[in-house]
Amino acid sequence: MIVKNQHTIKEKACVFGIGLHTGIESKLTFKPAKPNTGIRFLRTDLKKQIEIPADIDHVVDISRGTKLGINGNEIHTVEHVLAAVSGLEIDNLLIELSGPEPPVMDGSAKPFVDALLSARIVEQDAVRKKLIIDRTVTFNDPVEEVDIHVTPSDRFRITFMVQYNDDDLNIGTQYYAIYSLSDNFINEIAPARTFSLLSEVETLKNNGLIKGGNLDNAIIFVDKPIEDSEKRKLKKLFNIKDTITIGEKGILNNRKLRYKNEPVRHKILDLIGDLSLLGVPIQGHVVAARSGHRSNVELVKKIRKIFNKQFIQKEFSEARKEQKFVSIDIETITKILPHRYPFLMVDRITKLTPKSRIIAIKNVSINEPYFTGHFPERPIMPGVMILEALGQAGGILLLNSLANPDGKLVMFTNMDNVKFRKVVIPGDQLQLKVSMIRQRKNFIVMEAAAYVDGELVASAKLSAAITEK
Repeated sequence: MIVKNQHTIKEKACVFGIGLHTGIESKLTFKPAKPNTGIRFLRTDLKKQIEIPADIDHVVDISRGTKLGINGNEIHTVEHVLAAVSGLEIDNLLIELSGPEPPVMDGSAKPFVDALLSARIVEQDAVRKKLIIDRTVTFNDPVEEVDIHVTPSDRFRITFMVQYNDDDLNIGTQYYAIYSLSDNFINEIAPARTFSLLSEVETLKNNGLIKGGNLDNAIIFVDKPIEDSEKRKLKKLFNIKDTITIGEKGILNNRKLRYKNEPVRHKILDLIGDLSLLGVPIQGHVVAARSGHRSNVELVKKIRKIFNKQFIQKEFSEARKEQKFVSIDIETITKILPHRYPFLMVDRITKLTPKSRIIAIKNVSINEPYFTGHFPERPIMPGVMILEALGQAGGILLLNSLANPDGKLVMFTNMDNVKFRKVVIPGDQLQLKVSMIRQRKNFIVMEAAAYVDGELVASAKLSAAITEK
């Protein structure tokens, strides 16, 4: 089996344009990122700048495209950008935006692909992880007649079918398949443009959406008769100066298709972008019929739920085996942290990458002092103590990177997006994972998550300051 390494870009690259739904002009800048960073978005137009990981945990809306966000800091319609990044098999990027939405460009992923290729894709010194699908995963929506199956395969493949039953519509039933991103994506999928039915577009336009949508960035299929009076309205709606016409394939103003089956190819493009929200590429065959963003995201959630325990357990297991990372025992921990019993919440460090991330262990014993008063008849570890354990693991990550840690303290200043998903009881072993998002002088922001037997029990974004003792 060929083992692939991670990739990023050598230099930054920019594109400019207006957002599809907001109609706001923005500049999008792709920037290189370190190994194991993943794909992250950052809005540079906001006073409070927060990096938003491009993963399923940060999807906040899927009604018209895929929207990511943290605490009201949102980015609309990211699927075409993510499709370009994932289709080129790029693992680590910082994507800066000067507005709330990436430019729609021509409605495809090709402009983003061209920009990334111009920035030169480079290999990194880190192994690329992938999720091997070893059992069939299915998602069905009987109302929308959506069926998606993900089956084991020797590589990543997609087979997709769209089906429109309206006799007046020329899309009809379309089918396409890809068997290799490296062979098929750039020329067969990336240039496929978004499409919509005229009736849908009119409704969206009238509701104040797709403000940046026009005939230069979408294919509009006419699905109803158009009277002369309505043609005048359409000219104004789409800012069309020439005569309104309907092509032989039912396309408004007879826009030429790039492929005979461009709609189904664009559906594959959207699916590639949405699948990237797993945060790791998959090895499996995705067979989809009539799927859209909502169904794609539900599929990702289902894959994540089924395979998350397996994936996390593998990561913690590998952490104990890797010798090139620092491993820290309790004696060394007490030399780094100022805490002592009963408030020392970290028993062992299994993996530490300086200035990047840390994996630690906290064994939860019935002898913990808080169990005598916190639900004594049903002992449950207080959520604040789980956060404290994560905070101490983060403190070790920070202090270990300093030249003079003995004279420093880590003081936590903020906690965002705190979630408790499952109770922790005596006998559990907390697996603590903390990753540094960014550091500016003495101020640090980290992502933290706690697991028990591979299942997520708590997560938060932690902000801290390094101060003198």
